[in-house]
Amino acid sequence: MSIASALGLTKKVRYAVVGAGDITQSAMMPGIKHTGNSELVAIVTGDPEKARKLGEIYGVADTYSYEQFDTVLASGTIDAVYLGTPNWRHAEFAIPALEAGIHVLSEKPLEISVALSEKIRAAAAASSAKLMVAYRLHFEPGTLDAIDRIRAGELGDLVAFTSFFGQMVDPANHRASSGIEAGPLFDMAPYPINAIRYLFGAEPVAVEAAIGTRHAQSGCADFDDTVAVTLRMPGDRLAQFTVSYYTNNIDSLIIAGTKGSIHMSPAYGFGMGIAQTRRIGDETTEETFKTTDQFGGEMRYFSDCILNDREPEPDAEEGVADLRVIEGIVRALKSGQREELAPFERLRRIDTKAQVQTLGAVTPPKDVNASSPTQ
Repeated sequence: MSIASALGLTKKVRYAVVGAGDITQSAMMPGIKHTGNSELVAIVTGDPEKARKLGEIYGVADTYSYEQFDTVLASGTIDAVYLGTPNWRHAEFAIPALEAGIHVLSEKPLEISVALSEKIRAAAAASSAKLMVAYRLHFEPGTLDAIDRIRAGELGDLVAFTSFFGQMVDPANHRASSGIEAGPLFDMAPYPINAIRYLFGAEPVAVEAAIGTRHAQSGCADFDDTVAVTLRMPGDRLAQFTVSYYTNNIDSLIIAGTKGSIHMSPAYGFGMGIAQTRRIGDETTEETFKTTDQFGGEMRYFSDCILNDREPEPDAEEGVADLRVIEGIVRALKSGQREELAPFERLRRIDTKAQVQTLGAVTPPKDVNASSPTQ
């Protein structure tokens, strides 16, 4: 008998959200009520007034400051936390939670360095609790369909990937003045990097080139607001992408092989259906996939893993894999030269059938708008 069966069908995982920024408020908190197996019971934020207002909206009485996080962990009222804090504060909350036996769903990137991500990974390995990194596209039907088509050989031998992911960030936004760790490389590049890795089913071996540029009008004074990258994949295949805080919203990718190609636009957004244009030989087809609540969907999957004692995918190793590439890009931006990436083998890949069967179709909340997101 599974844990979920033993506890009863109405058992729900009790979550505290840690960090109440835009992505938490606009996407994850509205999505929790659509999971069926999760509930919001506590809010942790550095802004007491924000906590009070959100508590009223969501009927949550228990609100805490960041300094009271140990109290939350010891309260006995939560089973899991969702981390929506700035990237550089994930380890600060993930490690104590895991050490306390509290499950962790962390936004991506997992942290701002491989070293810190490995510390989180080690804490998860030593804990009875589970950790998942919130790669919501691992549960999105258009993405899973593209992976299946590539694995089935529809595109032939893969040759190249290209992508552009951009948005216009307000210079007054904290991301414009919080250094490179808040810039497009850490904030947006995990999307194309992760797509490269799951579509190729392989890990990059080198950063061939990385070029950054700064526009005075962007307000990003201490880091590049636009970064273009070329990665070398095994088998002399190439993957290129550009991320930017200084373009109108753009969100697309193309992966091409010897028999065909798939163009996805939108490719990374939420609140809209992912769209594919497929060209196989001389035949072109177009398909827009059903819009799903990607945030509620990933939480539903994680809660199902908790209730049924299954190890989630994507796990901490997936977070480490992306940061390995990001760190190589940072080195290439500084050196202006090719940077080799240390050998790395991902032990798990997306199981598309398992993800779909476990997830099901989660209807998007009416209050989640179409967006080119950064989480």
